[in-house]
Order: sequence, then structure tokens, then C-alpha cells
Amino acid sequence: MVAKEYGVFLPIGNGGWMLSETAPHPQATYAWNRRAAVHADRIGLDFIMSMAKWRGFGGSTDHWGRSLESMTMMSALAEATENVKIWATMHANVHNPAVAAKMYATLQDISGGRAGMNVVNGSYAAEFEQFGEWDASLSHDDRYELAEKWTEAVTRLWSEDRVTLRTPYFDLVECESRPHPATRPTIISAGRSDAARAFQARFADGAFLASDSLDEMRELSDDVHARAAALGRQCRTYSMLMVVQGDTDEAAAAKVAQWGAGLDREALALMRASWGIAEEQARAWAADAVGEAAFQTPYVAGSAQTVTEHIRYIVAEAHLDGLMLIFPEYDQDMVLFGETVLPALRAIDGAAS
Repeated sequence: MVAKEYGVFLPIGNGGWMLSETAPHPQATYAWNRRAAVHADRIGLDFIMSMAKWRGFGGSTDHWGRSLESMTMMSALAEATENVKIWATMHANVHNPAVAAKMYATLQDISGGRAGMNVVNGSYAAEFEQFGEWDASLSHDDRYELAEKWTEAVTRLWSEDRVTLRTPYFDLVECESRPHPATRPTIISAGRSDAARAFQARFADGAFLASDSLDEMRELSDDVHARAAALGRQCRTYSMLMVVQGDTDEAAAAKVAQWGAGLDREALALMRASWGIAEEQARAWAADAVGEAAFQTPYVAGSAQTVTEHIRYIVAEAHLDGLMLIFPEYDQDMVLFGETVLPALRAIDGAAS
């Protein structure tokens, strides 16, 4: 049995993953992210990952209005850490594949072979319209075709001396990118659509999945595993989970209630609108939303024992290979998790193997 992997989604955008005026508010600074990365490395998490975000959602918290650039920050964090895998995000619809190939070969060298590339192809039009990099004529499937051609180009540039590749989206003509990385960087991709899962099975080493139920998550995870196996490959599956930990279940529940009370409804509405929902409808939904909407991802709230049992249950039931964790309080909650929950999870994995 391969050990489960647990990593952390870094707070590269201000506010982290809480749309709340009363929740902890991580700042979009290198110092904040460096502390989180060093904590992750010290407590024994497997990877650190950062998103790429170009425009925020406003509201009273100015949610993600300030963010750092993923590749630059993760290159610095490669120097600040020793063991965690370093997964940075790259937009295929923004960066030329030859530029991306060189950047990740450099990160692989800096990190001593710990680099990972999270491939995304753009989903929030306003982020890219502001600097002229959004082609509204491309469908969802077209964007995945772009991502496939782009990833093919990058991986070939990591191993071939010259690459010629003509596509509807970019052209490479006798393109060189040396030195090649000594080992290929890990490739990660998030998405749940059929096109996303086809891409993950063909190119990715890790797939981040989201679902509306545990049963659906199991179906998605099994599908990615099966598609990859049919191609003679392996693709590990992950989901996201926010951890709200307290000395007791009651103490953790009190945090959830306090943070939910500060729900930033304006930012929530604008985030929903960015998904393509009509603004009037998005605002009506946000006006009626309950406090738990402040949590952008599924979460577990409770004592160390409750958190441990919940994580093991969902990972096992959904046939996942790991989780990317989010902590409202990176300096407190992540350290507490590393002292109390992570050792128990490692012990369970060891017993199962």
C-alpha cells in the first residue's frame, strides 16, 4: 500500500480561504508564506502548493485583491525548505510553453528534484480580460485541448534537444530548452469534468478533484485511476479539506460559528458571478447564504481525534491518495495538526501497509 500524501495550500492571496471579516486574515506576503512553508517542512507534510491568481473579489475583506506570483514565490520557498515537494501553478493560456519549460527546469534544479507543475487553463474570464489574454471563442473542451498541446510541448522540451510543434494556439519551430531537468517535474491538474479527467489520466501524476458528495468523489477518483491505468500510467487523486482544530469538538465548533458570523457576502457574490452566474442571481444567493459559506472548501471541525477519524474516513471511502489541507490559522493550527493529527495518520498508514 502506497502511503497517503498530505500537503498544504499556501495563503498566497490575502484572506487565505476564508470569506469572513471575523476569521484570521493571512496577508499576501512572502514572510507569511515562508512561515507556513517552513512549518509544513518541519512537521513532515509531503508538499506545499500555491495557486496563481490575477484578480480578487473585492468585498469588505478585499478577498484575494492582493496576491503573490506563484512561480517566483515557490522558487524562493525551495531554498527555505528541505523535504516538501514544491508545486507551483502555471496558466497554459498565459505562458508560452517554452518559457514554462525553462522555468520549471530551473525550479527542479533549485529544489533538488522536488518541483511540481500545476497546469491550469483559465476559468475566470475577468482575470485574463484585464490584460488581453482571454479568448472567449474557446469552449471548455477547447481549453483542455490547448492544455494538452501545451503540456505535450513542455514535456517534450524537458527531454528533446529540439521540438517543432504547430498548433492552433502556439507554434514551436526547432525550439531548444536546455538544460533538461535531471528528473521530470511532477505534473498536477485540478478539475472534475470529463475533459479534465481525460487530461489528468494522460498527463498528470496527481489530480485534484471536487464533488458534491462522498459517493461522487469516489466515482471521480476511481474514474481517474482507471483511465490512467488503461494508458499504462498512474495518477494519484487528491481533494481539499480545511482543518478547524480545537482542544475539543465544542471549541472547534465555536470557531466555525465565530468565523461564519463575519461572512463577506459582497465578495461571495462577486466570486459566484465570476463563475458565470448572473450577477443578480449571485447576489440573491449570497444574501441568503448561511455562515458556513465563508468556508470555500469542505471542512472538518473538532478535536485531534475527530479530525484524524474524519480524514481517514473520507480518504478511505473516496478512494483518495491524499489531501491538500487548508488552515485558517497557519501559525497555530498547522503546528497543532503536525503535533497531534499527522503522527496518528502516519501510524494508521504504517499499520495498513
